[in-house]
Amino acid sequence: MGALVTRERKQYDLETKLLIVRRHLQGASGRVLAKEYDLPSPGTVTNWAKIYRRDGEDGLRPKKRGRRPVTRENPVPESEAEQLRRENERLRAEVAYLGKLRALRSQQRR
Repeated sequence: MGALVTRERKQYDLETKLLIVRRHLQGASGRVLAKEYDLPSPGTVTNWAKIYRRDGEDGLRPKKRGRRPVTRENPVPESEAEQLRRENERLRAEVAYLGKLRALRSQQRR
């Protein structure tokens, strides 16, 4: 079985991306730019240009990688099992409360 060949993922700063995209929008070929700047493929230039047209410079800024931290504004979604477990606990507490209430009322009637 052959070895898996992976290409190291390069990060390009905003200024470089903007320079490449602006040259592309002025008519430079994606293939030429990809070769000149050692990009993985001409599709990279096309993707950056599309992002630039849609989101402007902000779209080309480097993004933070990894999982977002869990906060009140960004809670971790509960699995269905966790939701059911929580609902089950609430219903058990409600049944226990109603049982005690019924017992108190029956004592008051005596």
